[in-house]
Amino acid sequence: MVQFLPIIAVSFAAAYGFTPITKRLALQLGVVDAPSKRKIHREPIPLLGGVAIYVAFAFAVILFTPADFLVEFGAVLAGSLWLALVGYVDDKNGMSPRIKLLAQIVAATVVMLVGIHIRLSEVPLLDYGLTIFWFVGISNAINLMDNMDGLAAGITAIAAGFFFILAASQELILVASLSGALCGATLGFLRYNFNPASIFMGDTGSLVIGFLLAVLGIKLDFQGQTRMVTWIIPLLVLAIPIFDTTLVTFTRLREGRSPFQGGKDHTSHRIHFMGFSHRRTVVILYSVACILGIMALLISQASSAVAVGIILITLACAAISFIGLEWSYIKNNE
Repeated sequence: MVQFLPIIAVSFAAAYGFTPITKRLALQLGVVDAPSKRKIHREPIPLLGGVAIYVAFAFAVILFTPADFLVEFGAVLAGSLWLALVGYVDDKNGMSPRIKLLAQIVAATVVMLVGIHIRLSEVPLLDYGLTIFWFVGISNAINLMDNMDGLAAGITAIAAGFFFILAASQELILVASLSGALCGATLGFLRYNFNPASIFMGDTGSLVIGFLLAVLGIKLDFQGQTRMVTWIIPLLVLAIPIFDTTLVTFTRLREGRSPFQGGKDHTSHRIHFMGFSHRRTVVILYSVACILGIMALLISQASSAVAVGIILITLACAAISFIGLEWSYIKNNE
């Protein structure tokens, strides 16, 4: 694990140093997030923090790339660069959800061409379809999660940190390198993004880190564990954004609204409306993400029977939380 510490340190330092530059660049280019009724901030905030995250991530990865993984590293960097460019256009001029969806499919196709895809069945077309669904789902989940200062960056840093620990324990060099670089980059950016944020990552960042987390989930592998348990682990690590996306999609469809329509109906907003400050709301979600990550670590080392028990308890807690948050949302909007 010690061998990967330089990549974390370099990506952290690069993001920490480059973020103020992207802040000034965003102001010069007029790429800012203006206040609105569906947003919490009251002053225009520079976007393009995602540029700092991507540059820091790419710099660290390129600097420490093992020769054996150049092809896969190249595909991941190409796919994430494509989404960073798409995100910049969206942050600058806006973009329809359909165009962004197509861009995510293109990025997923790039990494599938080098063999990074889900392998759950004996039918390749089914696995490819599941892979695209996974990439689109996680990318949009992180995009939706970016609704409160420090939330998306912090949750990503925690998820990447647990992916790093899990990968290092299994000697998965590719996953450990990617997750270490992502963890460091998002932590370096978080210094400026935690409440009160002076810069946002924008779609330039959320699309990229969602894509990278999806790659990590696919590449994570555990010898001696069943296929089901192997896939439950990344789902647990990414449970917060998955839960939030499911919750807001359910609410918006129930109300006859488009799932792509923004609003103050996210998990973070509902916790905040219970009386918690912005900072405490984010810290609560950080804490839950850490608990879920610890559970993922336990499952990776547990027997199948124990793993199933932990999974069932987690699902029960998720169901209770879902019902409680939906009920409180309905009451607050009566």
